Amino acid sequence: MPIDIGLTDEQRAQSVDALKKLLGETYALYAKTHGYHWNVTGPRFNALHTMFELQYNELWAALDEIAERIRSLDHFAPGSPGEMTDLATIKPDNGIPDADQMVANLAKGHEAVSRAAKQGIEVAEKVGDAVTVDLMTQRATIAEKTAWMLRASI
Repeated sequence: MPIDIGLTDEQRAQSVDALKKLLGETYALYAKTHGYHWNVTGPRFNALHTMFELQYNELWAALDEIAERIRSLDHFAPGSPGEMTDLATIKPDNGIPDADQMVANLAKGHEAVSRAAKQGIEVAEKVGDAVTVDLMTQRATIAEKTAWMLRASI
């Protein structure tokens, strides 16, 4: 059945490209955060282990929201970890960083998510996709607040 939500095929494709970029960054950050949750050590173990768990759960929920928006625009979402991480600037670590470096890396990761969301806002505004603008704004808001909290804990 054809989709008729007030956006052309090209407009929807532009929003989807921006959403896929956000999905990739979010997935890469999710994987990094979950790995840090498993591997953090040191005197702040309990606090960081708990904080990382809250963060990876929030990121996991965000992945679903972003992918479902892509589907709402009548496109298929990337379905494999490789597809998603290929879209990301956030890269995995080589080895296990210490706790302070983990926190710093995650702050940088949330900043990358914010940048992707803000780029997506520009694209979605240009094509008149208010729903995607709203989603991207929410993601940028959460990413920036989380990055601030991480920076404050170093």
